[in-house]
This record gives sequence, structure tokens and C-alpha cells, in this order.
Amino acid sequence: MVQDRLQRIFREIFSDDDFILIDTMTSADVPGWDSLAHINLIYAVEREFSIQIADDRLASFATVGDMREHIEELSRAA
Repeated sequence: MVQDRLQRIFREIFSDDDFILIDTMTSADVPGWDSLAHINLIYAVEREFSIQIADDRLASFATVGDMREHIEELSRAA
């Protein structure tokens, strides 16, 4: 399930084993989500799901849920 895999990635990137991923979260809701963490997060997501997220699409994500939905779309298309 995409949600479970994403939560595992977030826990790893933000070094928080108790992190609970919620679709409405934004970067402002996650302590430590700075530009470097963002790059590491996207790299880990692309590697985990064997996808490539276009730069213009990255900029359109307002919430974690937007990212999850796009990952699901890309995964279905593969």
C-alpha cells in the first residue's frame, strides 16, 4: 500500500519512528522538513516506487495527499 510505504520513508527521512503520515500535512507541519530533507524525501520516494516525478509536478503538491495520489497514478501507469 502506497500510504504505508510513504510513512516508512517519512519516518526514515525525519528520524521519527512514531511519525504518523496524514494526507492533509504540508511541509510546515513536519519539523525538519527543509530544502535538503525535501530533496532526500523525493529521492527516496522515486527510488522506493521506481518512478520519476517531473519537476513541474513536484511544485504542484500542496499536501502529502497530493503526492500520494500522484504516486498512485504513476504506479498504475507503469
